[in-house]
Amino acid sequence: MALSVKVEDGFSYVEEGEGPILILLHGLFGALSNWQHVIDKFSTNYKVLIPLLPIYDLPLLNANVEALANHVHKFVNFKKLQSFTILGNSLGGHVGLVYTLKHPTFVHSMMLTGSSGLYEEGMGGSYPKRENYDYIKDRVAYTFYDPAFASKELVDEVFEVVNNRSKVIRILSMAKSAMRHNLRNEIPAIKIPVSLIWGNQDNITPVAVAEEFNQLLPNSTLHFIDKCGHAAMMERPEDFNVLLNEFLTQVYK
Repeated sequence: MALSVKVEDGFSYVEEGEGPILILLHGLFGALSNWQHVIDKFSTNYKVLIPLLPIYDLPLLNANVEALANHVHKFVNFKKLQSFTILGNSLGGHVGLVYTLKHPTFVHSMMLTGSSGLYEEGMGGSYPKRENYDYIKDRVAYTFYDPAFASKELVDEVFEVVNNRSKVIRILSMAKSAMRHNLRNEIPAIKIPVSLIWGNQDNITPVAVAEEFNQLLPNSTLHFIDKCGHAAMMERPEDFNVLLNEFLTQVYK
């Protein structure tokens, strides 16, 4: 189904279903639609909320991970939420971790897939060939195990972003913030249940990153999906949803 985006009080977000609350956080180049398969599967039994992270709208000096976590908390207060599961992909996972460290009493449980926070290989510190469409296409394809997932629509979106001066300087600032804000020493304090669902062929946050998260998060479980890159919920949605359903069923039993 097509996503219906609500715009209220300065927030753009998707809201579907009723039940225990799931907050889904997208990545740096992500979009609300990245979570389409999760919404389709889980909105029958859960209230699924996806706030659009204001990556391109933050003041440049405030384009950092902590500002996004603060935005999430403003959204939580706006919706009057008390307890929920955070699901984060890539930068969204990083934001979810920072949020949980700042506001632990709000977060019931967490799922991370391809999360930054320890290490990530992005598109580098700059975009040396940002006007070269084929270069951008190759970099988008690098995100997936199957390069066919780098659709023309997706490549066009990224190409537009990296060739928009206002957007690209915020992307670079955000990426640098994520690399500087290493959470290795902080995340052992997160005691809630955490499910780590990772692509075996993730080039951005490789298998070793998932294993380190698993070691550092005291109440975490780790599952790998084969023939899968950095966005498991997009590339292998059926396998991803089975693992996510098992986790949610366990933590909400």
